[in-house]
Amino acid sequence: MIHLSPAAVTEIKRLQANQQSQKALFRLRIQAGGCFDWFYQMGFDQTINAEDAVYNCGDVQVVVNSKALHYVEGLTIDYSEDLIGGGFRFMNPNASQHCGCGNSFAIRSPQMSPTDISG
Repeated sequence: MIHLSPAAVTEIKRLQANQQSQKALFRLRIQAGGCFDWFYQMGFDQTINAEDAVYNCGDVQVVVNSKALHYVEGLTIDYSEDLIGGGFRFMNPNASQHCGCGNSFAIRSPQMSPTDISG
């Protein structure tokens, strides 16, 4: 399960309203790289692929490639504003380390190589 805070839902819906299609899906990706092994990438997509898992989080559908579920199971995404602007915050119970930027993380015992997760 993936969780979105009410603030994250509000911000995602605001960003979604700027998309060409109002039915744009919120896609969460895990990519190799960053300060540690992995980083989060968010964006909008028009299609749900056969290998995707879909979570209904309030008014937002979160789409994740099923290969990445081991890395994001239990993830909570929040959004907050501070003096230097707003940003998404990730609370991942699977992460053994987090970068100071908050977007990069390491997993205790990765089950896949970085090239295995492309979606």
